[in-house]
Amino acid sequence: MPIDIQVRVVPPQKLAVDVLVIGAFAKRDGRSVMSPWLEELDRSLEGALLSYLKRDEFAGKPDQSVKIDTLGRIPARRLVILGLGEEAAFKSAAARTFATRAAHSGQVEKASSLGLVVPREATEHARSLGEGIEIGAYRFTKYLTGDRVPKADLARVILAIDAKPKEAFKAQVRVGQEVGKAVNLARDLSNEPGNHMYPRSFADAAERVAKSAGLKCEIFDFAGIKRRGMKLIEAVGRGSSHEPRFVHLSYVPKGAKRVLVFVGKGITFDSGGLSIKPAAGMGEMKHDMSGAANVVGLMAAVAAVQPKVIVHAVAPCAENMPDGNAYRPGDIWGSLDGKTVEIVNTDAEGRLILADALAFARTLSPDVIVDNATLTGACVVALGPSCSGWYANDETAAQGFAAAVAASGESMWRMPLLEDLREQIKSDVADVKQAGDRWGGSITAALFLREFVSSVPWVHCDIAGPASQEKPSLTFPQKGATGHGLLTFLSLIEQAQG
Repeated sequence: MPIDIQVRVVPPQKLAVDVLVIGAFAKRDGRSVMSPWLEELDRSLEGALLSYLKRDEFAGKPDQSVKIDTLGRIPARRLVILGLGEEAAFKSAAARTFATRAAHSGQVEKASSLGLVVPREATEHARSLGEGIEIGAYRFTKYLTGDRVPKADLARVILAIDAKPKEAFKAQVRVGQEVGKAVNLARDLSNEPGNHMYPRSFADAAERVAKSAGLKCEIFDFAGIKRRGMKLIEAVGRGSSHEPRFVHLSYVPKGAKRVLVFVGKGITFDSGGLSIKPAAGMGEMKHDMSGAANVVGLMAAVAAVQPKVIVHAVAPCAENMPDGNAYRPGDIWGSLDGKTVEIVNTDAEGRLILADALAFARTLSPDVIVDNATLTGACVVALGPSCSGWYANDETAAQGFAAAVAASGESMWRMPLLEDLREQIKSDVADVKQAGDRWGGSITAALFLREFVSSVPWVHCDIAGPASQEKPSLTFPQKGATGHGLLTFLSLIEQAQG
């Protein structure tokens, strides 16, 4: 059920909501965190607010929060104070995080209505507020029944401001809400269990998104994949009763000249194939299609923002399973690009389906190709569970992507394409070997993918995860989250308009 977001010029102590959330900037030079709004609320609460803040040593830091039961002294049942950090650093990403934390607080408090007091500094970031509200309210409850169904869900949010907003404020909040829904769409797709989300059902979901958003949609079935020579996708998918699919969504506005292609890995379940994974943690492998979920969610966001840029989303989808027809270590397979690949580990399957997808992406005459995948555990070891690594073969593309990362506020770090590690993927029996040695695993995976992009400017994102999204993080970017990178990709698209 969509959240009804309203904008009102109203003092916070007058809001009749289940939960009232207000932000406080960090102390500076010994000054109090108390703003005029907080001072007014403190008077209404007969000094209880200031007392709580002092007791908890609240200093307005970004990770601080205080919750107070109002005991009927104001119409709101519960008051939540969130630290906003330094005022000078409060930009678009910080406004999104504030709204995300606020909406999540509402869900934790079992609220159906939430009042969010918008600092004057945040009124320039209306879209970010809309994004954050939807992202923070996210819960995956589709398969809960009976007493497990949540008794309350956040249905109404009032943005309380102190003066009439600019004309575009409400419209930007609505756009932001649609972008937030697109992030949650990616999370929903990833949270679906493997018995419900397999290549064909993912393709069906992408087709529904395309239809509702007015996008072009092309889907290749297994016969179409084989007919086009996508041999690496065929190799990975042949061991499952759920046949592979190839999804291509397009947004083509009139007059647009720049072309961006986004590719997402769609392994709907990864058992490891014949190189089977340990049982512990295998249930998380339903999230191994997070990259594909991201690009489908991205296209929903693109349809809402409507940039003047041609955008394509490509999602190769397969289920990596072991059976008598599965591909084997030691096999040599061709590819859409024409290169032959020696298979050394069937649990390094994502780079294989991406290789064919990247070769297909080249045919779309792109200015830039960006792929994203939950590709290697090595990247998580290197950067931790909340930061994604990215690589680029072109400095202009790298500069643009770095600017998009900075604008989105997501946690992503550029990694090096170390040429000396390329020796690891040289094969004695084929054009290239699928995987390298133990060390530098994320880098050698990126070097393998680079073999299939030719000279096209390209960015590869080894995204944080996969990780369970049933419990969203308190802050954005979400730790190990499906949806991580989506806002960066959208920022890159919007920059391409300039």
